[in-house]
Parts: sequence; C-alpha cells; structure tokens
Amino acid sequence: MRKVGSLLLTISLLGALLAGCSGGGGSETNEGNTPSNTAKPSNEVSSKPIKLEIIETGNNLPTPDKDIIKKELDTALNIDLNLTVYPSGDDYANQLNVRMSSGNFPDLFMVSRQQLIQFSEQGLLLDITPYMDKLQQTVDYIGEDSVKKGMVDGKVYGVSKSPQIPYNTLWIRKDWLDKLKLTVPTTVEQLKEVAEAFTTQDPDGNGKPDTYGLTGGKMGAFSTVLGAFGVGMPGNFYEKDGAVVNALYDPAMKDALALIQQMIGSGSVDPELLANSGLQHQEKAIKGQAGIVYIDWPNMTKEQFVEQIKTVNPNAEWLQIAAPSGPGGQFDGSWDIGATPGRFAIPKALEKEPEKLQRVFDLLNYVSNPDGGSLLVQFGVKDTHFTLDNGKPKMTDKAGDVGYSWLYQFTGRPEMEYLQAKFAMQSDAIKFANDQPRIQVLNGFIDNPEGFNPADADRYIEEEIAKFIYNKRPISEYDAFIKTLETSMNYKAFLDSANEQLKALGYGG
Repeated sequence: MRKVGSLLLTISLLGALLAGCSGGGGSETNEGNTPSNTAKPSNEVSSKPIKLEIIETGNNLPTPDKDIIKKELDTALNIDLNLTVYPSGDDYANQLNVRMSSGNFPDLFMVSRQQLIQFSEQGLLLDITPYMDKLQQTVDYIGEDSVKKGMVDGKVYGVSKSPQIPYNTLWIRKDWLDKLKLTVPTTVEQLKEVAEAFTTQDPDGNGKPDTYGLTGGKMGAFSTVLGAFGVGMPGNFYEKDGAVVNALYDPAMKDALALIQQMIGSGSVDPELLANSGLQHQEKAIKGQAGIVYIDWPNMTKEQFVEQIKTVNPNAEWLQIAAPSGPGGQFDGSWDIGATPGRFAIPKALEKEPEKLQRVFDLLNYVSNPDGGSLLVQFGVKDTHFTLDNGKPKMTDKAGDVGYSWLYQFTGRPEMEYLQAKFAMQSDAIKFANDQPRIQVLNGFIDNPEGFNPADADRYIEEEIAKFIYNKRPISEYDAFIKTLETSMNYKAFLDSANEQLKALGYGG
C-alpha cells in the first residue's frame, strides 16, 4: 500500500489531497450531535433541510419515523435523508440501471467496480478529483489506497470504503493433540504429520476410523500451506523480489501443489473438501469429524457456536494457531489489499445543484469524522447505545436498537476498533487473525481487459488445479496447463494488461 502518495498528488488538481491529517479519536463532545469544524456544512444559513436520496444494497432498515440514525444525521447536517436499501444485489443493479438510463439519478449510490467504469465512461458520474479539497476529512479517514480504488483512467469517480481486516486462521483440536501427545505444528511438514495422526490414530477414542485431519472451504483450506511456500492462491497477483508475480507462474507453486497432493494422498484431508459449500467445513469441525480447520473467527468463537461445540463434546478444545512456516516463509494465506467492502458514486448532474452537492460532501465528511458522526454510524447515540470508557466504545443494552447503523457507514469504519467494541468477548481472536502475516494481493486493483472472460479462465484453473492435487494429472504437465490457459483462455492478454495496470500504480518497480 505504499507508492501511492506521488500518484495522488499528480491527480489532485488543487494540490490539497494529501494535506495533514485532521486528527482522530479523543473528543467526546460531538458524537451524533453537530459536525466538528473539519466537517461543518458550508451553508448553515439555509433554514430548509436539503433532501438527499441515497440507494444501496442492504436490509433491516427501519421506517424513517423509527430510524434513529437518520434523525441524528438530519439534525446535524440540516438535511432530509432518504435512504433506500435493496436486499437483492440483482434487484439493486436493475433499479440502478433504469434510473441511470432515464436520468433519474440518486444523489449518492453504491456501485460495483464494473458499474463505476461503465457509468464513468458514459459521462454519468461526477469526476471528484477537482473536489478533493472539499473531501479532505473523507480522504484522511479512508486512506490514500482507498482513494485509488475509486479511480478510472487516473480520475476519481468513486468514494471507496476504508479497508476491512482478515478473519481467517487455522484452528486445531488441542485436546486431540494432547491425547496423541503431539505439539502444535509450527512447520508445514509438522502440519502434514499432525493431519495424518488425526486421521489414523483415533484421536476421539471411539475406536472407529471416522476422523480426518484438515478441512476448509475448497482450496482455501490450503491457504497456509501455499503461504508456507510463499505462494498466493491460484491467480493471485503480488510483489515478490521487487517484481509483480502471478501465483500460477510462481516457481514455488509446483512444490506447494506437490505437498498438497501428498496430504490428500495420505487420506488426511476432508474427502469432500472441494465440494464444501457455505459452512459445511465448520459443521464438520464442530461435529468432531476434522481436527484442523481453516476458518474465520466468528464461526468458531461467537457464543452460539461455542455452545454447539460444547454440546457435541464438552471436552473439545479448539485453539487458534499461527500459520506454519515453510521453504517460502510463513504466510497465513493471501489478503487482497486492492479490494474494498463497497464504494459510492455521485451523479455528474449534481454539479448543477452546488448546494445539494456540498451537502453530499458534508455527509461523507461527517460520517468519516472521529470527532463527528463516525461513532454515530458505528454504534449509535453516545450514552444511549454506547458509552466511552477511556476513549473506547462500550455497548449498552440498547445497542441492538441501532443494529442497522452499518447501512449509514458510507465511507466504512475503523475495522479493528469497531469489531473489538462490537465483539468484546472475541477480542483476542480478532487481534490474532489480524496480526497474522499475509501475502498482499493486488487483484482488486486490476480491471479485466476486453476479450477476456474471467469466469471461463477461473473455471479452467479450478478444474486443472483439482486434477493436480488429486493426482488425476501429473504435475509434470503443469507447463502444458499454463500454455492452454494462455492460448485458449486469452490469459496472456489478461497478464499483460494486469502488469501494465499495476505498474501504473507503482507496483513491481
């Protein structure tokens, strides 16, 4: 996430994009009431509230008369905010397309990356670049990298939310380790050995061959194994030794696949691994079928799942463990630093309504202001839905009344602080997952070139990788697989385009 400052400075027409931070945290005087100086509406003399219409995907929004967050925002910014949410992404896309084509534009609306490109090319979106000085608070909040994610052809057309944090790690049955007199695996070879022991040495003591070592969600189960070889998931782009590498072309990929093939061949991996969908891997772990699972912390530590684990086996003890080390280092899988949890765009037509446009800026700045509305859209009204204890939010018993407040987090949230406040009992697991080293993946920065069908390429990659790891195709044919991918799937054009895009963003030297 480095090398961004110079890029942003060149695209900011007013030279103010990277002015000093406006400060955060600390103040307890403004949450949910009035904007601080850094997010003050420019035309407070206007007595009539300005109507703003926003649309996005989501659910569980209360009616306006019961919407506490709306009331607070309306009062703070002298607006009449009309938020509409669509539970179905397809329904939302259809509605948005109709409105954009008919000229009935919302004032702020969620867009996918492809919609951002499409609407900007059609001249329907506001080029935010010249207005960056008016969005300084927002830029400080979401970070330079997130600004870059809203760019098309060097211009900013979308406001991307602040980044999330990784949730997944390996979890292992410590009681099984203790029974078999084994220690927590710290290398990839030890992980392989423990998985085999969990399969063959009856760790649950029932005298039946009904356990296996590792499970997870499809190839994701092997995230840490690939990471031990310094390799991302198939198709990932990342920097390695000063150059951008695609994982499929990483020389260490063959070695990683060979070890995975050995693990599967030993019978120590969930035989239905590649068919797992939803939370089937979690269910298998909770039922005591598998002793190692690669999974997100909520699905192992939330109260209802802890209860399920104890109900099935009161002696079960799951331990969150660090990724194993290997020839390529120690990485707990990949993390796409180019991805964003969402982005919003403003219609170009709003240029003709400068007062309303300014209120949109005011709103974005306000919900991005730690001294203003950020705590409101995270936790609700101070001293009603949360309190501050030494500057840290603590939920009250009324926090559930504003469980929908995430719908108003138009610029995201400080993820670690938010999660630790919302899930105080899971705080250690959250921090552990976030602290794990990850291969920083760049795919979120890449747009597909014309003539490349990612669905076809991904399907072919998935099918052939499965053949390699299940020994249905010898790894000696790996280069032939790559050649077919390049020629039949137009992957070479995708590679060239991706490298060009990433180089323009400062990656790869």
